[in-house]
Amino acid sequence: MKQSLLKEIIELKKQKKEFAILTDISNATSEIYTQDKPLSENFNKNLLDIKRYYDEKKNGVIENTNIFIETYVLPIKVIIIGAVHIAQYLVDFAKSLNFEISIIDPRGYFASEQRFPNIKVINKWPNEAFQEIKTNTNTALIALTHDPKIDDPAIQYALKNKFYYIGALGSKKTHANRCERLKVAGFTDGEISSIHGPIGIKLGGKSAPEIALSIIAQLVSETYKK
Repeated sequence: MKQSLLKEIIELKKQKKEFAILTDISNATSEIYTQDKPLSENFNKNLLDIKRYYDEKKNGVIENTNIFIETYVLPIKVIIIGAVHIAQYLVDFAKSLNFEISIIDPRGYFASEQRFPNIKVINKWPNEAFQEIKTNTNTALIALTHDPKIDDPAIQYALKNKFYYIGALGSKKTHANRCERLKVAGFTDGEISSIHGPIGIKLGGKSAPEIALSIIAQLVSETYKK
């Protein structure tokens, strides 16, 4: 691989941009693909297939070509509201997945570095905490506190900023009450129905690790629907 290509890869990673490395295995030439950069004639003739593999985040030899594609995808930001017991298991599950976890909880006795080592923990109310986190439509929110004073502002922020996944812990009754509060706050039925509540897929488990597993499974499923 040419030194100029390596420098470009390092710079793209430094800028936290998504890209792919294309290699023609018939002659060992390589090139970087991004959505805003034209390709050379050698690769451009397979642009549609390259784009499809890139959008699907696939690695490997593109079918019916000599092109090997290796995609570099940024971690998905997952914001957990509430440094509760379930959150500790969520963090454990997420370590082996492409998720970048942040935890928001104004209650300092829950959100400590001792309980969540090497995780970004913000001991502030959601409206203040979101000023410290860059979010977009590829961000996910998991609300766990059961406290409307903490969960509701975070859910409202996520709805306004169109997070691709929003889940909230609680019973059906708790969620119904939450939906009523969101209606009063001016959110539409369509926006409210996008919330996964009660959160998680139905595994039947009741313990903290089992609930965390159901949440992470639903998150992974919704991630691949994007």
